[in-house]
This record gives sequence, structure tokens and C-alpha cells, in this order.
Amino acid sequence: MHSSWRSSWQIHRIWRWQDAPWRLALLLGLIFPGALLAEEPGVTPTAIRVGALMPLGGDDEIYGINIKRGVEAALTGQTAQGRKLAFEVVNDFSEPITTVVASNQLIEKGVFALLGNVGTLTTLKLMPVLASNQLPAVGFYTAEDMSDAREVLNFRPSHTQEIGTLISAAVAAGVKSSRICAFLQNDAYGLAGIAGLKTGLAKLPGTQFVIDKLDHIVDMTMGGINPALNNLGPVGFYRRGTVYLRDGYQSLKAWEQTTGETCQLVVLVAVPRIAADFIMYARYKKEPWVFAALSVTAAGDALPKLLRENGFREPIIMTQVVPALDTVLPLLADARSALGDALNPLSLEGFIVGRMFLSILRSMNGPLTRANFLQSARRQPFDVGGLKIDFTEGNPGSNLVLLTVSDTDRPRMLTPGDWKSLLAR
Repeated sequence: MHSSWRSSWQIHRIWRWQDAPWRLALLLGLIFPGALLAEEPGVTPTAIRVGALMPLGGDDEIYGINIKRGVEAALTGQTAQGRKLAFEVVNDFSEPITTVVASNQLIEKGVFALLGNVGTLTTLKLMPVLASNQLPAVGFYTAEDMSDAREVLNFRPSHTQEIGTLISAAVAAGVKSSRICAFLQNDAYGLAGIAGLKTGLAKLPGTQFVIDKLDHIVDMTMGGINPALNNLGPVGFYRRGTVYLRDGYQSLKAWEQTTGETCQLVVLVAVPRIAADFIMYARYKKEPWVFAALSVTAAGDALPKLLRENGFREPIIMTQVVPALDTVLPLLADARSALGDALNPLSLEGFIVGRMFLSILRSMNGPLTRANFLQSARRQPFDVGGLKIDFTEGNPGSNLVLLTVSDTDRPRMLTPGDWKSLLAR
């Protein structure tokens, strides 16, 4: 009995001395409640560090340069949770391997979130990294539908929403669903366009034949992007990273011969330079096609500028997922003041993403953690300078899709009269 008591006392004494640091921490925590909170990656007493992976050189640099400019303008001079915002951008040249390596380097350095990343294929490769690190991905510029990803807070609507809006408006204006075609990049970016076409056409009668063709094309990509996707349906593909577009053009001509109908509307899901070359080539071939570029293809005002530089002044249709630049909103007033002549739909989207991030941070109650950030984002809608953003039902935060036309130096809203004149060709 005495021996048992002594042994117990010795164990208790050892426990007391070994846990002295813990007891001291507990005492400090009672006096200073914040002392027990482990520092979240990217959070210091004075700053919140966020990172981004963007193409700042190469064929896709127009996206990275403008989104970066917009995010930086939104964060400059701002604070949240009593801290300044530090934003570090790494140039990944739109190369998936570089993206993954650079993201791990940013994570090791310590970032609270990734903000405004650019790229569809690069984002796909990055998803396992985001999930394993529970790293918030905020406002990525991508065509990928990431509605089921827990770590993702996507501002922009998907290609499916953009194409659905476009198809509905086109059919209402008189375009036959059987005469809707597409020119696509042969990768995940272009295949997102296929998904959009299928969803948009599925709402219309008599389109099952076309949908079956699109399903077959998707089946051909299982296990990797198949280079031989042309001549299978109402779409033409070009290979990512090349300028060779003739096969895609011939694929659309083959579809016209198969169906006996001319493509009336050609949806473009391509990088601006290739889209411009394709439009010019089709006009050289005297095709009467009406062209409609998705917001990523338009790349702000990049596509219209490229066309004007080549003497092409005809109007093309473009979707946009940000408010028109002349919209009267506090958000636009701030963006105009911060960006000046650099304001365009691309830089505006970066600005919106930056201000959206700040709004979520400022709404947080409780610990400044990644998990609490994601929970706070989905707790309530946000008014970001007059623009409503809502993650309470998942991604995306915005469903705004506008149809514009590019027959002036700045895109303007598409009107019924525009449709009439375009389709009268």
C-alpha cells in the first residue's frame, strides 16, 4: 500500500515537471486568450500572406498580367482583421508541372490562401495539392467547374453557364440549334466548352443527335486528350500550344457536308491569338459564320484589338462575367480610380476577386484560420461594392453573364438589332 502510494506520487511529480511548459502556456492563455492559438500558415501579427500562380510570360501572359494588376489594385492599402495584405505572385507560364512545384514552394513559405490563379489545365493539376493542404482557392480564372471542391470559392460562372446564356439568346434571335458549331482548344479548357454546348442544347428540342456526337467526342478523351477529335461532330479542334488551325476549320466544313446545313453561329473557346487567326481565315474563305467568343477567349479587349490590328472591323459577340465598365456601382468607381487606363474586363475581374477576398476576411468572427475563412464565405451573401456574391449554395459566387458586341473600341451590350444584322449576312 505504502509502495503503491509512493510510486503514484513519483509519477505525479514527474508529470508535473514534464508538463511545466504546458502549464505555463495554459496560464498565459487564461491571461492572454490569443496565446494558445497556433499561428495559421500565412498569418502573422501584422500581415496575411496570400499567393498566386499566373502566366506572366508566354502565350497566356495577357491573363496573368491583367488579373495580377487587378488583384494588386484591390489589396493595396487595405487591411483585414487588423492586418495588411501581402500578395506574392509566381510566374508558372501556364505549365502544370511548374504550377505544382511552385505551389508547394508557396505552401512551405506559408500562405493563407491562393488568390486569382490563372489556368484551367494548371488548376486541374493543382486540385490534389489544395485538398491535401486544405488551402482555400479563391477567385481562380479557369474554365473548370469546381462546384464540388470544398476548398474552392470561384467567382466566375462556368463555361456551361456562359454558353447556355449564349445559346438561349441565339435561338431566341432565330439561330437554328442544328447550326450551332464551335472551335475549341484541344485540352480541358476546350472540353469545358463541349460540356457547355451539351447543357445548352439539351434544353432545346431535336438536339439529341448532336448531343450524342458530343458525348462520343468526350468518350474519346477518356484517359487523356486524343489528338484525333476532329470530323466527329459540330466542332473543330486545334492543338494546345500550336497555331495550326486548318484541321479545325476542315472539321466544321465536314460537319456542314454531313448535315447539309451551314454553321450559323461558331462559338470560340480558344486563346485570343488563335481565335483571331481563325476568324480571319474563315473570312478569307468567305464563310458567313457569326462568331461568339467566351469571356476567356475575348480576354478583356484582347481579341477585338487583335482583329482591329489585322483590319477586321466586323462585330463579334463576346460573353462577359463582370459588370459593364460604364456601370454605375461603387465597385466600378473604385476600380476606375485604382486602375485608370488599365481598367478592362480582365483587370476588373482581378479587382473583384481581391475585394471579394477582403469582404470574406472582414466578415470573419472567431479564429483567423483557413477553415473558418471557408465557413464564413458560405455563411451569408456579400455585397462587394454593389455586386452581389453568394456562396451559400456553393460555387460560383456570381451568375452574372452578359452578352456584348465588339464593333466599337470598348465592348457594348448586345441588342436585338445586333442579332438581326449579324444573322442577315
